[in-house]
Amino acid sequence: MTSLRKSLWASAIIVIALIALLSLTIFTERGATLLQRILGRADRVVSQATSTLVEQERPSTDAPTLANYWNGEAEFVVDVAVTGLPMGESETIVMGNGELWSYVHASDRSIGTVDRCGDPVEFPGCVVSYRSTDGGISFTHDDAPVCDFMCNQCPCESQFDHTDQQQYPRVAFDGERLNIVYEYRGMVMYRNSFDGELWSHPELVPLSGMWDLGFMDCTPNGSQINEHPFTPKPSDCLMGGPPGIYVEDGLMYVFVGMGQNPSAMACFVGPANGSVTEMKYCSTTPLFAGATTYGPMDTKGAEARSFFDFRTISSADVQKVGARYYMLYEGVRGPGKDDPGDTQFALGLARSSTDQIDGPWETFDANPILVEMPGNIGVGHADLVVMEGETYLYTSLDGETRSRLKLEWR
Repeated sequence: MTSLRKSLWASAIIVIALIALLSLTIFTERGATLLQRILGRADRVVSQATSTLVEQERPSTDAPTLANYWNGEAEFVVDVAVTGLPMGESETIVMGNGELWSYVHASDRSIGTVDRCGDPVEFPGCVVSYRSTDGGISFTHDDAPVCDFMCNQCPCESQFDHTDQQQYPRVAFDGERLNIVYEYRGMVMYRNSFDGELWSHPELVPLSGMWDLGFMDCTPNGSQINEHPFTPKPSDCLMGGPPGIYVEDGLMYVFVGMGQNPSAMACFVGPANGSVTEMKYCSTTPLFAGATTYGPMDTKGAEARSFFDFRTISSADVQKVGARYYMLYEGVRGPGKDDPGDTQFALGLARSSTDQIDGPWETFDANPILVEMPGNIGVGHADLVVMEGETYLYTSLDGETRSRLKLEWR
């Protein structure tokens, strides 16, 4: 699609949205406020409709990589202590103009987010974007954040628009479109965009989700949700949760959590520029598995590190280094006795055992990395970015702020 066509496409959608909002604007103060917000975004969209979505860099052979980290030759060190990103997550890409765009989910409760109809967004929230113009040192969002995705109609409806749970987004550029996946009620939803601002309607990644046995059997084997010692089962089967995405050689891979107690990592694969309905299970299922037991019932500290990924595995962030693929992922052990919810989170590292991304994987012997158990809710939703050949990582080390770490030689 040419730059001119992109600009026309963006402008046409904006015009339609503004017309749809006109009656609301005339009769309500809320509508007028929302229109002002949308107009501000429209200026940004039109000016950036021809800005470049570009292929993301791969690590330079002259700089330390995750392969060097795996071999004990490199380490992550804090580069920027406070970035302005939400503590719990981020998914960042580098644009052709040098800006960094980071996608997160946010609600009215967290940063005052409203949906495209002007209504406050319920927790956990919708996808919004932060921007950095200083090389990823600091990020800001719109003063009055509006959900990035349009709604089918007003008011927005959770069932169709997912505004209350567009959770843990991940993005990947396929050379033409930016592809995004996020979790909604355990399912993995997919959208795409030619400019990173205006997005297609949501589509379900087939066979993803959380379901009861009354709906269908737990397929494939290993997707069962088993009993946890300190929290009830949410359902019977899982092939979803916070996703990951990777595009290469015309194929799109979507990574999902598989089962609970114990959990594993699995993936779907399909044509990058085709229909999401063409996706199917990867040739190896699962790719790797977590701890098989909860471990000692009375400890939540370092003694429990071997069991950090028992309850769930999710949130894959994949990077290719040489002929192999490396993945950062979240492992959740779950709650301890009398805890109100999940309280044990950590960051894991895995790599493909061969040069095949959908073949078997192996986990890092020194898992979990960066933060000792019980960790924090933000450490596992890691966000890898490569700039000028150097590898950076956005994550939370303290459970209060989101920092940028840089991979350096030991």
